[in-house]
Amino acid sequence: MTPREVFDRMREHWIANETVFDDDSLTGDVILEMPFAPPGRPSRIEGRAAVLAFIRAGHADLPFRFDDCRALAVHDTADPDTIVVEYELTATMTAAGVSAAAPFIGVLTVHEGRIARWREYQNPLAVAWALQAAES
Repeated sequence: MTPREVFDRMREHWIANETVFDDDSLTGDVILEMPFAPPGRPSRIEGRAAVLAFIRAGHADLPFRFDDCRALAVHDTADPDTIVVEYELTATMTAAGVSAAAPFIGVLTVHEGRIARWREYQNPLAVAWALQAAES
């Protein structure tokens, strides 16, 4: 699968409220990076087992469900295995039933159809604002 196809599959999983990563979608030495992670959260996780444990634990505690993932732009890079994606996730707070959206940028590197690196840039203030607006 190409990086664009892998990202399309990621979007499908978000919208279905399934964990985006699974054993088959990740390389053994995958790297997950969140350069703007809030205090107390890791900014880098290495290895399939560690990434899956982190994602599964976080997914179980989500106070919202994803409704949509709009790809705003997909940029090719000099490396054919890497793309940069601008996207927006829309979610509904499950307790309040109110929706909000937040923008993201992801850098996706794929090796042999599997995610080798996912670097997600999110604005923690925008995400917090979206969550707060949905709870109000």
